[in-house]
Parts: sequence; C-alpha cells; structure tokens
Amino acid sequence: MVAVGAAGVADSKRHFVYGLHAIGAVIERSPERLLELWVAQPRDDARVQELKERAQAVGVSVQSVPVDALTKLVGEVVHQGAVAALRPLKSWDEHDLIQTLEALEDLKQDPLLLILDGVTDPHNLGACLRTADAAGVHAVVIPKDRAATVDGVVRKVAAGAAEFIPVVSVTNLARTLDALKARGVWVVGTDDGAPTTLYAVDLKRPLALVLGAEGSGMRRLTRDRCDFLARIPMAGQVASLNVSVAAGIALFEACRQRKSGHL
Repeated sequence: MVAVGAAGVADSKRHFVYGLHAIGAVIERSPERLLELWVAQPRDDARVQELKERAQAVGVSVQSVPVDALTKLVGEVVHQGAVAALRPLKSWDEHDLIQTLEALEDLKQDPLLLILDGVTDPHNLGACLRTADAAGVHAVVIPKDRAATVDGVVRKVAAGAAEFIPVVSVTNLARTLDALKARGVWVVGTDDGAPTTLYAVDLKRPLALVLGAEGSGMRRLTRDRCDFLARIPMAGQVASLNVSVAAGIALFEACRQRKSGHL
C-alpha cells in the first residue's frame, strides 16, 4: 500500500489515474488493473459513493484521505476527489504495431491507425485518444521527441480511453510510416492546402490517418511519405481546426465509408 501522505509519486510498478469518469472506465473495462482507490474527505456524494461501491465489488481497497494527500500523489490538478493506482499497460513499440497488423490480416480486417505528428499539448493528445477509442482505432502512433506523452493530464482528458487504446511511441516516425506502407497500409495526411477534400478520398482500405500539430502541421518528412493529402472543407473564416476535432472528423468519415461501402 502506498503511504499517501508521504510517497507523493508512483513507483515503477504502478501509475495514477484521476477523475471519476476515468477511474470508472477502468473499473468497467479492465478492473484487474485497479490496485487501490483513494477518495478525498469529506466528499461522499452519490457519484463518489457509487465509484467506491464498484471498486469494492471487484476487490479493490478504498481509503478516505485528506484532499492534500491526493495533491501529493498527482499534483495541482482537477482530480474530482478521486485517485486510483493502476498496474501500467505494457509499453508498445514498432514490433508490437507490426504484430497487430499481422493479427488483423489473419482476421481479414483492415487496420485503422491514427498518427499524430508533433502534438505537444497533453489536452489535445488526451482528446485524440478519446476520439480514437470511440472510432475503433487499433493503435495511435506518436513520436518520442517533440510530442506530448501519456501523462496524468492526458489520462484525465481521455476519460479512460488512455487505459485501453494502444499508444505506440516511435523513435523515427518516417521510418515507421515506411514500414506501414511496406505492409500495405495507405497513409493519408490531412493538410489545409490539399486540392482534394477528405470526403473524396477512398478510406475503405488499410489506413493510417496522419494529423500534424496546430499551426505547423506535419513535418516535411512525414508529409513526403503520405500516399494522399486531403483537406477538411472549411466554410468560415477560421484557418484550421483543433487537432482533436480534425481527428474526429477524419476518423468518423473513415468509419462511415467502411460501414456504407462507398464514398
């Protein structure tokens, strides 16, 4: 058991997730990963009581602690009075990504991947993970350098999705894209200046959708490896969309095409 009032940090065998929705998602979808739950005193409203009962029902210890004890664990964040310790997910790398593609080939399923090139805001990364999970994305790929990592803020914004969707952190994104293309995955990048709209591109295929950072967009090496570039049509005066909004539009257009069987 972690000494909440003294430790203040996670050890190498656990990490913390906070927020009622994020913790509830773990209990619902992967209760075996939940190690311990701390709830701030004196909060005991219906939502917290339900969370405590659900945790206890799967055999998890629940402790009531002062609010400052939770702050020592996760810092000055909006934790909603609840923090949980989880067994960490296995780290994914390029080898795991290729294994996933092979498994999907065996199942005769077309992969759907989301590639985020240079997204540095953890709130945007968390929102992208939540959208990717909702769209049934098989994995999200991010570069190790100059990009946000999956930290507590990302987990909170992702509302539980970060605990389930594979996030592959790669050293060389261009090389990873080459490896995906060699396995028959089509790489489609979003670009405000592309002559073709997203809705005119065939997304009913093994697909990796690439989005770049707001403002700067994709890096040149990433752009050069795209099989197609497509833009999201914009009717107003705003120059570009938030990356998580753009990810939602692109991913669900892919889902729509795959379900309907046509553009």
